[in-house]
Amino acid sequence: MALALRSLFLLCGLTGLLTGVGSFPSRIYKDVSCPEGWTQLDCKCYIYQSEEREFADAEAVCNVLGGNMVSITSDLENAVVQELSDDDSSVWIGLYDNINEGSYFWTDGTNNDYDNFANTQPDSTSGDCVEMETSTGEWNSEFCSTSVPYVCIRDAGH
Repeated sequence: MALALRSLFLLCGLTGLLTGVGSFPSRIYKDVSCPEGWTQLDCKCYIYQSEEREFADAEAVCNVLGGNMVSITSDLENAVVQELSDDDSSVWIGLYDNINEGSYFWTDGTNNDYDNFANTQPDSTSGDCVEMETSTGEWNSEFCSTSVPYVCIRDAGH
């Protein structure tokens, strides 16, 4: 198992080295090792879900699909999620601060060392869950009970 994980990380690293220097589209692959309808970026698969759901329900659907709501760790990944969003005004991403006010966590446990909050955000008075405004790619706090479309992420080849 450990050897398989090391091999996967090595493969992902090599893929990143071979494709990472190029332009934005060169790192996006359609259905290479992702299920039909998913988009691949490096070793992750992404899918946009247009059916509006509350934050917890959206996470539950992503879990059923074998992943979580999307965690975003770079400008490139933020741009991919923005592009997948199909021109809706906003989409849920998997960031929330329900546990400790002002401390944001990704639903999949990814380290929270990247953000793209809009000016004056995050603002916990407008909610504890985070959505992306798809026209700008910026993030805003929103009430978790709001129903919006969302994006799921899972490992490629999963």
